[in-house]
Amino acid sequence: MKMWRQLVLVLIALLMTSCASAKDNMIDPNGPNPVVEVVKNVREAVVQIRVEAKVTVQNYINPFLDDPWFRQFFRFPQEQTRPIVSLGSGFIYEYNPGSREAFILTNNHVVEKGRDGTITVTMADKVVYNASIVGLDPSTDVAVIKIVVKEGEKVTVAPLGDSDKLQIGEWAIAIGNPFSEGLDRTVTLGVISATSRSNLNLGDNSPIYQDFIQTDAAINSGNSGGPLLNIKGEVIGINSALASTNGGNVGIGFAIPINLAKRVVEDLVASGKVTRAYIGILPQEITPDIMEAFGLKEVAGVLVAKVEKDSPADKAGIKTGDIIIEINGEKVPSVPKFRIAIATARVGQQIPLKIVRDKKDMTIRVTLEAYPEDIAAASDSVKGGIATGISVEAIDSQTAKRLGVTSDKGVVVTKVDPNSPAAKSGLKVGYVILQIEDKEVNSPKEFNTELEKAKTNMEKENRKTIRLYVLDTNKQPRFIVLKFE
Repeated sequence: MKMWRQLVLVLIALLMTSCASAKDNMIDPNGPNPVVEVVKNVREAVVQIRVEAKVTVQNYINPFLDDPWFRQFFRFPQEQTRPIVSLGSGFIYEYNPGSREAFILTNNHVVEKGRDGTITVTMADKVVYNASIVGLDPSTDVAVIKIVVKEGEKVTVAPLGDSDKLQIGEWAIAIGNPFSEGLDRTVTLGVISATSRSNLNLGDNSPIYQDFIQTDAAINSGNSGGPLLNIKGEVIGINSALASTNGGNVGIGFAIPINLAKRVVEDLVASGKVTRAYIGILPQEITPDIMEAFGLKEVAGVLVAKVEKDSPADKAGIKTGDIIIEINGEKVPSVPKFRIAIATARVGQQIPLKIVRDKKDMTIRVTLEAYPEDIAAASDSVKGGIATGISVEAIDSQTAKRLGVTSDKGVVVTKVDPNSPAAKSGLKVGYVILQIEDKEVNSPKEFNTELEKAKTNMEKENRKTIRLYVLDTNKQPRFIVLKFE
């Protein structure tokens, strides 16, 4: 009987402790609402971005009417320039009181057309400023612009948090300017639905490096570039895209993790572009079958499907069939995480890779080099100073796969600058360039080399054209001529 009394007393004590703990964890109904406090502190850091520019579009002409016999009597305009206006969001993340410069984070797809137009920023007090581009990074869809505010302007800065500490289910607050100028600084509330979303097809704006935060906080057209906040009022992501069947919010929105953006911002502010590290392998996801075949302990890591000749991986001794399970002591869960880990490392940095080879663990140190695309892009404006407006990637790149490219030769066009010779020629994203002036190109490096040769020959021969042989998005071969005015 005595033992039963003791047991009852213990149960009562546990129940009282549990009740006290639950009470401690409840939000005080008489205290301040944490969401309201976040909005008060951060909302005025959010700005509205308006971009006005002109784009050149190709006019469709019936092939019958485009016959040379008809053209001698009629002039059909091949292209047309029209104005566009687009709206988006951004937020001030840094302010220098001395120079009165306010730096604004937003999406690349919100402001990229502003390079050839105007970008204006409307503050919370309705004051409008002209903005300039600090740097753009289409590969992550991150951009930095800046304004110089007048003396006495109140500037609110949004504090940046740590997206690596996010947990699924925690609160998420989105602020932005959906749909129109009359809905500025709209606040929506939800939770973190998932993290590390990748391989998403977001159309022409799909970034190469994807590690999205998924949220059900309402994100609509115009919210792009606005902040996603945690309950502490810290920015944990940049709202970037939504999945929708009707163009509106259906509870599936995506934000760029702020830790990924921080690394990009460093380079954009320092030099206006991002220089990424390169290892030189084609990584493949680990499946349950691959795990069993290679004798792995879990479905994690990346399988080395190919090693580029003379690449950092090749020089370090990485071999096809190796499985990379750790980078710098951190586990590698998937291919997208692996790509981001390499791309956000520093050029020249030596990193230890823990690999599995022949069912044995070993560590290999690799010294990273600059990504070949960055070398190609940087040299496009030198050696004659003629820019074509073309960005390309390897035919086996993730972007090429996302664009549905199946060719085993050439390089895929990933970007065409508006109003450039490439845009005016009709070249489009997704086209595969097979030859430049009869010379085959099968890598970004070869593309750059042959393009520079073609430019030099063009100037020597006093002509204004360069000929490309391409596959269009219907996989049909055709010639395209770049014309330089």
